[in-house]
Amino acid sequence: MLAIIIPYYKLSFFEETLVSLANQTDKRFKVYIGDDASPENPLETLKEFQGKFEYVYHRFEENLGSRSLVKQWERCIDLSKDEKWLMILGDDDFIGDTVVELWYKNFDLFYKKTNVVRFASKMIVQETNKITDTFFHPVWEMSTESYYRKFRHLTRSSLSEYIFSRESFIKFGFHDYPLAWNSDDRAWLDFSDNKPIYTINEGLVYFRLSALNISGKQDNVNVKSLSVISFYSFLILNKLKFYTPKQQEKIIRFYENEISKQRKLKLSEWLFLSYFYMKYLDFYSIKKFIKRFFKSIFKKK
Repeated sequence: MLAIIIPYYKLSFFEETLVSLANQTDKRFKVYIGDDASPENPLETLKEFQGKFEYVYHRFEENLGSRSLVKQWERCIDLSKDEKWLMILGDDDFIGDTVVELWYKNFDLFYKKTNVVRFASKMIVQETNKITDTFFHPVWEMSTESYYRKFRHLTRSSLSEYIFSRESFIKFGFHDYPLAWNSDDRAWLDFSDNKPIYTINEGLVYFRLSALNISGKQDNVNVKSLSVISFYSFLILNKLKFYTPKQQEKIIRFYENEISKQRKLKLSEWLFLSYFYMKYLDFYSIKKFIKRFFKSIFKKK
């Protein structure tokens, strides 16, 4: 069976999330709702959905998400039982009526071939009331290729449109980046465990971008940048070998530029970058890198 995990905090769009679950054409799933000590009590709303799908509601007395969203996700997952596949659905996102049905219909096609399954998605821009075109994906795609498309702004990705195996979650867990800003990106690179991601393009998940969620907020840009720096350090160390030289240089330069937005690079960071320039890139790229290094070192403060 499939477990749908909802880390709950905001009531604003929660009913729409629940309606999408009640409308599923296949009810072979169980919902686990972990209330992060929210000041907005969802119980009256939940009463309307009793008998429409199976769910468990648990209120945590301590708010954890304000300190670590990843730890909140993980304790919500701990509410679930022995379901072998997990979806973490945002409390302001919702899924198309046939998502669960399509997941079971495709099960034999991906079983034992992947640890990560995703759906096509649309983004709802709440402030303008606009819905984007559908973001489709290759049916089979390596996680490194998938992330590179996101890096180049050729697609989008968030937590809600993925289903992943409990086994892969237990093996890797979520990395606790600030605001969990890159934690989902890291998860798909880890959880896939060198297997491709399988996509069900016929099913749709709707991600909501609003001033109420982290993606839409503009007052946390510096914290997001620190997360990006940490994530790209991981990407370079562990995944750079899977990219072409042109892609490698773009990733390395992005990391370098992201640090420069915050401060001057430390000598240890220049040395870190120099190793990968020497290992993967051509003479011309290395020459430009050395020039930037000396310019930074001798630049007047």
